[in-house]
Amino acid sequence: MAWIALLLAGLSEIIWATAMKQSAGFTRFMPSVVTVLGMVISVALLAWAMKTLPLGTAYMIWTGIGALGAFLIGVAFLGEALSPARGLAALLILSGVVLMKWAT
Repeated sequence: MAWIALLLAGLSEIIWATAMKQSAGFTRFMPSVVTVLGMVISVALLAWAMKTLPLGTAYMIWTGIGALGAFLIGVAFLGEALSPARGLAALLILSGVVLMKWAT
């Protein structure tokens, strides 16, 4: 169950990061509300997962899911550039997350 909570925490991080971008510096109400709620849910699920998972593993996977997800949302829906260097960086993050999960 801790791994499921961690996955959901990472997905919540993607949601709040995307909503924060859409909030335009917290000047738009609904995206701002989604940002705050997403943060609370994400951190609560992370804390729950950390009851059984090692700190370094849980935190790295949580941030990795959030970073990769936000990157993919930015490229797919927000018109952000996908350069070879950015793609390689994303692949390296993914590799680190997979290796950390495998090592745990």
